[in-house]
Amino acid sequence: MKLPEIQLLETALVVLAVIVGRRILGGVLKKIYQNLDLQERRFRLINKIKDIILYAVALVFILTIWSVGQSDVLLFVSSFLTILGITLFAQWSLLSNITAGIILFVNHPAKVGDRVQVLDKDFNISGDISDIGLFFISITTDENNEITIPNSMIFQKMVKIGVQAPPKPQ
Repeated sequence: MKLPEIQLLETALVVLAVIVGRRILGGVLKKIYQNLDLQERRFRLINKIKDIILYAVALVFILTIWSVGQSDVLLFVSSFLTILGITLFAQWSLLSNITAGIILFVNHPAKVGDRVQVLDKDFNISGDISDIGLFFISITTDENNEITIPNSMIFQKMVKIGVQAPPKPQ
């Protein structure tokens, strides 16, 4: 076989390994999810992170197969990270919301479905957490309004967890 044919075959094997790896790791993660009774949103995020890591490893293998030089890859990665850094520096609040979102997801005692009250002198908000996203937390109030609060604001305000719902009018 000629070199390009071998490279195509090796690339196909890497793609096949990614497909099989996704299925196997997805099954393992699903069993862990069911055994630990994790929230569905957390499972989906962990699944996405698994896919990103798997694709990054596959990309490294494919670049190695096709003999792309390390200096070329390093130039591309450094250029990409520079552009990303400038973008995030220009939008510092976005970076703080992303960081806050990750910390809220992993370590904050309030989870999706919990009843909370955000204690603010101007806007006292209480309701059920309906979503914790990358940038915002969504809270459904007693009046069935959906309110979004930037993640970084949750770190700046006091939050009461497990607040009693007001009695419903009869």
